[in-house]
Amino acid sequence: MTPAARAQAAIEILAKLDETQQAADRYLREWARAHRYAGSKDRAWLRDRVYDVLRHRASFGWRMGGGDTRAAIIASLIAEGKSADELERIFTGEGYGPPALNEDEKRAILTPPDSPPPDYVRGDYPLWLEPELTRAFGTRVVEEMQAMQGRAPVDLRVNTLRAERSVLLTGLEGLDIKCEPTPYSPWGIRIPSAEGLSALQHTQFFQTGAFEFQDEASQIASLLCAVKPGQSVLDLAAGGGGKSLAIAAAMGNSGEILAFDDKPERLRDVGARARRAGASIIKIADRRSGPAWGTGQFDIVLVDAPCSGTGTWRRNPELKWRLTPDRLQGLIGTQTWLIDDGARHTVPGGRLVYATCSLLPSENEDVIEAFLARHPNFHRLDAGEIWGSLGFMAPPGMAREFRASPLKGGTDGFFAAVLQRT
Repeated sequence: MTPAARAQAAIEILAKLDETQQAADRYLREWARAHRYAGSKDRAWLRDRVYDVLRHRASFGWRMGGGDTRAAIIASLIAEGKSADELERIFTGEGYGPPALNEDEKRAILTPPDSPPPDYVRGDYPLWLEPELTRAFGTRVVEEMQAMQGRAPVDLRVNTLRAERSVLLTGLEGLDIKCEPTPYSPWGIRIPSAEGLSALQHTQFFQTGAFEFQDEASQIASLLCAVKPGQSVLDLAAGGGGKSLAIAAAMGNSGEILAFDDKPERLRDVGARARRAGASIIKIADRRSGPAWGTGQFDIVLVDAPCSGTGTWRRNPELKWRLTPDRLQGLIGTQTWLIDDGARHTVPGGRLVYATCSLLPSENEDVIEAFLARHPNFHRLDAGEIWGSLGFMAPPGMAREFRASPLKGGTDGFFAAVLQRT
């Protein structure tokens, strides 16, 4: 592909991403399968360009004085160091390239804004979210959001039913995969540059269940459940089952775990993953009743609630621009319903763990405070004390609740609170 054809393809891909809820990485894979003429270098360029725009859409729009995906692509090329002359050679309107630059675009290219960028531009986040992000981070909003602009590492969770971390580290290094232990989760391995990622699922280690892909913050949340062998656990919004698998390993595969999700299709791979991991204590429920639920009362109930995904913006930057006020309010309603449902299934003396991959207080602290006001038979436990009882080094953000962010601890953004029923 020529530079002009690449630019036009990036513009079209970004425009399609604005029209769909599909994850950017999946859409890019499907685009590549449908456009076989794009070589490996073309695909890599397009992926990097699309993600660059998704991460910096606010600042690219500000640089060009507003505009659409085309303006964002122009700004990304300016940020890369392309001159006005080079841009004119890309935007010619010939062949498979984009239409020629118009006068407004030429003027914007030659005349950068002369005023300092506002905070939402410096941090590349939606302006309407600024009050919520300020509630979360105070004066550190820009710094925290800038930490969200980088590429996330790949974290693995060692499955202790199948392997030991030290052995797996040695094995991966033998495959020339540069990796290191995660600093806080005793189960974690980090691949800082994501180098060798494409080969990981084809290794014997993955095929035999020695590890799963899971961010360190999610591993920490699973550990905060502080499960013991023989207990009963309900994973009430189990999704793909990652935390059920982690909890099964922490229980030494002794006890029972029921994995449920309101969208049963999300659970379709859990059985195969559990068999690969040697986690035979996981049962799957596709409805809210039946023999699998037993008495309907569990020692530990985990509500890993659907959320805005603001904590995953490094991995999924498209989520920044898809979230709307109405969507956020809908999510809060779902979270409120789920945590109340979780309370109903918690045995007296049992624990209810509420978690999200969100940075927003409206999905986290506010949900907990409102829940406690509705349920005087529950009280909050100190997450820091629970973590201390496990004997591991405390990660940044581990206090009464656990609040993680890339800036604080190098993980995804995450929240977890532990409640106990009296």
